[in-house]
Amino acid sequence: MPTPHLAAAPGDFAPVVLMPGDPRRARRIAEELFDDPRLVTEVRGNTGFTGLYGGRRVSVLASGMGGPSLAIYATELARFYGVRRIVRVGTAGGLQPGMPFGTVVAASVAHTDSAMTSHWVPGVSFGAAPAFPLLRAAVEAAERDDIPLRVGAVFSSETFYADSSATRLAPYGTLAVEMEAATLYAIGAKEQVETLALVTITDDLVSPSFASPEERETGFGTAARLALAAGLSGEYGA
Repeated sequence: MPTPHLAAAPGDFAPVVLMPGDPRRARRIAEELFDDPRLVTEVRGNTGFTGLYGGRRVSVLASGMGGPSLAIYATELARFYGVRRIVRVGTAGGLQPGMPFGTVVAASVAHTDSAMTSHWVPGVSFGAAPAFPLLRAAVEAAERDDIPLRVGAVFSSETFYADSSATRLAPYGTLAVEMEAATLYAIGAKEQVETLALVTITDDLVSPSFASPEERETGFGTAARLALAAGLSGEYGA
């Protein structure tokens, strides 16, 4: 049944959902990569589509910006629509040298300054990690197609304009800063959904330099294809 944030009917979402932050990026993924994409929700202007990729059903739905927004959509997908895998296709700021625009990072762990999980398990610093089968499938797809892929830690910040924590994490090997991966991984653990975050570098915080809004919207192709390969691997996407 429809939720307060999703107007889709039961069965409208496939078991595998790609989740960019930007609704425009969601529409582009559907129109450029899916066969026969169908609009299934557009509540608050946040469009979601379901179509076919390689003959298998798959969906895409934007998360909006930040962990709280993503938590709403990811929870409703898991609880009310039977979604079993969610792969974030997002953007991030690079924290290490040698990470030009377009570099794709698979987040093997997500540090965060969010206190969300402290309400679930008081006194515990929750470890936000992806589902290993999805991470392994993304790495294998990158190796098979000769796609450069960086694998490592990211920092999921609650505040976009407060980057001091991110820069302090750089000496510890953190690859990038973004805002949603840790929340996605925590929701995945709570709702028993497999999750993975694949982010594309659109900001270089070492130089610094920044991609244009158009480049942010359109420079997702490599990450989206890796996300589809990972999400549809194994028994999913029938």
